[in-house]
Amino acid sequence: MDRSEPVIRVENLSAGYDETVILHDINFEVYAGEVFVILGGSGCGKSTLLKHMISLHPPLAGRVLINGSDLTSADDDERRRIMRGFGVMYQSGALFGSMTLLENVRLALEEYTELPPQAIDLIARMKLELVGLDQFTGHLPNEISGGMQKRAAIARAMALDPGILFLDEPSAGLDPITSAALDALIRRLQKTLGVTFVVVTHELASIFAIADRVIMLDKSTQGIIAEGDPHVLRDTSDNPRVRQFFNRQPDLAAA
Repeated sequence: MDRSEPVIRVENLSAGYDETVILHDINFEVYAGEVFVILGGSGCGKSTLLKHMISLHPPLAGRVLINGSDLTSADDDERRRIMRGFGVMYQSGALFGSMTLLENVRLALEEYTELPPQAIDLIARMKLELVGLDQFTGHLPNEISGGMQKRAAIARAMALDPGILFLDEPSAGLDPITSAALDALIRRLQKTLGVTFVVVTHELASIFAIADRVIMLDKSTQGIIAEGDPHVLRDTSDNPRVRQFFNRQPDLAAA
């Protein structure tokens, strides 16, 4: 893993909505080719952080650099260039229900490239094949399972061959077997394609299965209380909140 230059750099970021600060003055880096997991308890700001990283919301302070560029301050042309470098899978999958899986994956290619329709069709089919859905290209989202919808959403996020994929709660709503299969897919794509993953999740099984490195957010401090290998944090952290999370222990003080 190349640690010489991060592909994402979060600098002194404060994130929230209007006057409400959810995260205050946080700093971290994501390196090429790693599976980087953002975790923490409910309401700690995991999805808020992700939304700010992909510039759905402007920072209250600080900045996020993706491959050295700041989306928030970029002009329209530069913004489109930066956004081509990453793909996003939203928690619900966010597939268009009236479109087939193939049509969903074709969308980004039609918007961002000038390729002929036959080439767009071929690339979209290849992306669906990568996630094991080559036999379902003509299906609508409501005709396939929740796990398959998540796979299709990943295929759509990969349409433009981005170097970075952001996944928001990919295991949400899935049974343990389907979730484990999705974890295996993430690892396979990382190893075979060299994609950098930024994953928001609180699912312990998935964290231990996929994460090279994690940051743990904390609601009470509005910041990062742990960073590193999740196995090491579970076994050696001196922070009681970190130990409780990774060892699935109740907070007796709050009980």
